[in-house]
Amino acid sequence: MKAIFAEQCGGPEQMKLTELPTPTPGPKQALVRIAAIGVNYIDVYFRTGLYKADFPVSIGMEASGVVESVGDGVTEVAPGDRVAYAMARGSYATHQLVASWQLVKIPAGLDFNRAAAAMLQGMTAHYLVYSTFPLKPGHTMLIHAAAGGAGLLVVQMAKDLGARVIGTVGSPEKAKLAREAGADETILYNEADFESEVKRLCAGGPLLDVVYDSVGATTFMKSLNCLKPRGTLVLFGQSSGAVPPFDLGLLAAKGSLYVTRPSLAAYSATRDELLSRAHDVLGWVDSGKLKLRIDRIYPLSEAAEAHRDLEGRKTAGKILLLPE
Repeated sequence: MKAIFAEQCGGPEQMKLTELPTPTPGPKQALVRIAAIGVNYIDVYFRTGLYKADFPVSIGMEASGVVESVGDGVTEVAPGDRVAYAMARGSYATHQLVASWQLVKIPAGLDFNRAAAAMLQGMTAHYLVYSTFPLKPGHTMLIHAAAGGAGLLVVQMAKDLGARVIGTVGSPEKAKLAREAGADETILYNEADFESEVKRLCAGGPLLDVVYDSVGATTFMKSLNCLKPRGTLVLFGQSSGAVPPFDLGLLAAKGSLYVTRPSLAAYSATRDELLSRAHDVLGWVDSGKLKLRIDRIYPLSEAAEAHRDLEGRKTAGKILLLPE
């Protein structure tokens, strides 16, 4: 098999394609022959050392493929099953051992590319709008990076739940994509101060019920300023860097605000919860209710270029790797 490892903490150039023996599944494990691999910002966090792991570190958290073999005690899947998974590190590879409870069978009509593209960001969008801050008709929300892979899915789910959706984007082209997904308003953060624009858009009424923020350091304080009293900031990523420590007293001063830092791992920690979210997401993609935008596809050997494009904000929607 082949797999990509980051040899040490650093830039995309640290990722190297390595050949190694194909492993044999142990108890409660399945060996998956990978067909398509999702690229996500969490992969960058592990490569740069923002998320701690021992180097050389395997990269990738999401893929689809076919079960080749299973270990003792596996009941969830069988050899030949078409499956997808997320939050199992090491998916930048041709094969991966995965805990069998983490594998989800793919609907018959869904291809491997869309299955891989949907799992991590789709279930993230699902827990954000259904669980972390359950949206209801009448809520007004802001989503940063609204034309990103997760952002476009959040926009669609939020509109389906009846919320008013405001999104920040980096270009007119990305604004168009966010609006096509259902955003009511878009803010070009390179041309306007998003805090001022949110306050203008909410003039005459309360500010935001919730901000979903995957950007982090550069947006955090202004996101707090956009919330109405007892509003919620959901920080689910940090593409611009980690948020510095701050005085929790600010939350009281700004109107008894709530801040939470959720993760998909915590919101899919059991087999039942994983299956429930994945059933919704994959089913909606299969039926056409939830639209995926796969922006770019790279061969596995060009993972470094995929990371450069992701970090350089050159993509809109999902990017994938395909094993050669």
